[in-house]
Amino acid sequence: MVTVEWRRSVALTGTVVKYLTVAMLVPLGVGVVYGEDIGVFLLSMLVTLALGLLLERVGSAGDLGPREALLFVSLSWFLIPLVGTIPYLFGDTGTIAHPVNALFESVSGFTTTGATVMGTISVEQHSHAIMIWRQLTQWLGGMGIIVLMVAIFPEVAVNGAQLIESEAPGPELQRLTPRIAETARLLWLFYLGFTVLYVVLLLALHYGGLAPEMGVYDAVAHAFTTLPTGGFSPEADSIAAFSPAVQWLVIPFMIVAGTNFALFYYLLQREYGSFFENREFQAYIGANVVVTLVLFVLLYLGSAPTLELGGQTQGVLENSLRQAAFQVASLLNSTGYATSNFADWGTTAQIVLLFAMFIGGSAGSTGGGVKIIRWLVVLKSIRRQLFTTANPNAVKPVRLGGFVIDEEVIKAIYGFTLLYLLLFGLSAVLIALDAGRHPNIELTTLEAVSASVATIGNIGPGFGLLGPFGSYIDFPWTSKLLMSFLMLIGRLEIIPVLVLFTGAFWRR
Repeated sequence: MVTVEWRRSVALTGTVVKYLTVAMLVPLGVGVVYGEDIGVFLLSMLVTLALGLLLERVGSAGDLGPREALLFVSLSWFLIPLVGTIPYLFGDTGTIAHPVNALFESVSGFTTTGATVMGTISVEQHSHAIMIWRQLTQWLGGMGIIVLMVAIFPEVAVNGAQLIESEAPGPELQRLTPRIAETARLLWLFYLGFTVLYVVLLLALHYGGLAPEMGVYDAVAHAFTTLPTGGFSPEADSIAAFSPAVQWLVIPFMIVAGTNFALFYYLLQREYGSFFENREFQAYIGANVVVTLVLFVLLYLGSAPTLELGGQTQGVLENSLRQAAFQVASLLNSTGYATSNFADWGTTAQIVLLFAMFIGGSAGSTGGGVKIIRWLVVLKSIRRQLFTTANPNAVKPVRLGGFVIDEEVIKAIYGFTLLYLLLFGLSAVLIALDAGRHPNIELTTLEAVSASVATIGNIGPGFGLLGPFGSYIDFPWTSKLLMSFLMLIGRLEIIPVLVLFTGAFWRR
C-alpha cells in the first residue's frame, strides 16, 4: 500500500518553481542595462512560470508529513537545476548550449559546487546577463531555496523543521527561535547581510584605488558566489584576475561562509562565549590555521613553480602566505576560487590540498564536504573505543562542548561518513572506467579521484585537467550525468535522496 501523498509534494514543488521567475528578474535587469539577452530571460520566465503553475495543478494542497517533506526537498532540488538550464539553452551560446553541459553547469551552480564546462574562451563568449544568472544560481542554492521558502510562506513553515533538516548541510538543525520560520528568516538575513557587506568592501577597495579591476558588476557577481562557497567567477582567471588586496579580503569572507551561520545569532545577542567557545568553530578555525601553515612552509621552500598567475612563492613571504591562506580557505570549505594554478604545484602541496578537500566546512554553513563536526564525533568515538577496550567495565559517553552526543546520532554520523567514502570511491572508479572507453581522453588516477571528491563534496576544481583554470568539458556525457548526480546528493547529504530509492519509503 502506497503511503506517500506525492501530489502534495508535487504541488509545493510547483510553487518553488513558480517563484523562481522572481529570481530571473535580476539577470533580466542586467540584460536591460547592458542591452543583452532580454528576450532570453523574458522567454525563460514565461516557461518557468508555466511549468510551476502546471505542477501546482497536477498536485494537491495539504500538509506535508515526514515522507512528503523528504520527497518535496528532493523533487525541488532535482527540478530546479533543470529549470536553471532554460536560459543557457535559449541563449544558445558556447559550450553550455548543449543540454548535458547546460544541466551540468546548472546543477553545479545551485549545489554551489563550482565545477564548470566553460573554458576560458567560453566564459568570454557569454553576455553579462547569462553570467550573472550563473552567479545567482549559486547564491540561491547556498543558504537553501527551501530555507527561503520556509522563511517566506506560512504553508511551508508548518513542516519547516523537517524541510530544513533535509536541505541544510550538517547532521542537525540548530533552532535560533521557538518558531522555525523565524530561524529561517534570521539565517537568510545573516546571509544577505554578509553579502551586502562584502559588496560594499569590494567597492571600497575599488574606489580607494586598491582594486581598479573590481567594478560594480564584478563586486556583485563575486558576492553571489563567495558567501555560498560556490566559486563561479565571470573572470576566466577567477580571483587571480584581481589585486592582492582583493585576494586578502576574499579570505575572511570564505572563512565566514564556512562557519555555522547560527553562531552569528550569539554575536547578535552579545553571547560571545557561546560563539568563541563552540567546539566546532574552534576546530574549523584550527584546521584552517594548521593546514595553511603547512602549505605556507611548502610554498615558501619552493613547492610551486613561478607562474604567470600567482607569481613566485619560493622565498617570498607575503605571496607564499597569501597563496596558502587563500587556497586552504577556498578548498577546505568547498568554495573553489583560485589565485594560482595549484594543479601545477608539487605533489606534497597537492596532497595537502586534497586533505583539505575532505575536511569540509561547519554544519549550518554553506560549505560542502563531510563537515568538521562529523570528523570531531568520529575522532572522539574512536578515542572512546580505545578507552573502553582498555577498560571494559567503564561507561564513557562521547561529549562535545560539554554535551553528551546521543548514540543514535553517532551511528548516523558513522553511516553517513561510510556511505560518503563508499560513493566517492565507487564513483572515482566509474569515472576512470568511463574515460577509458574514449581513446581521446587521458585521465590519471589523481584526476579521477579529484573529479569524484570535487563533485560529491561540492568543491568544484580538482587536479590536472580539472585544475582551477581547467574544465570538465572533455568528460563523456555519461560521466557528466554521474557527476551531476553526485553534486545533488552531496548537497543534500546523500541520505534524503537515496532513501527515495528504497521500497520502505514508499510502502508501509
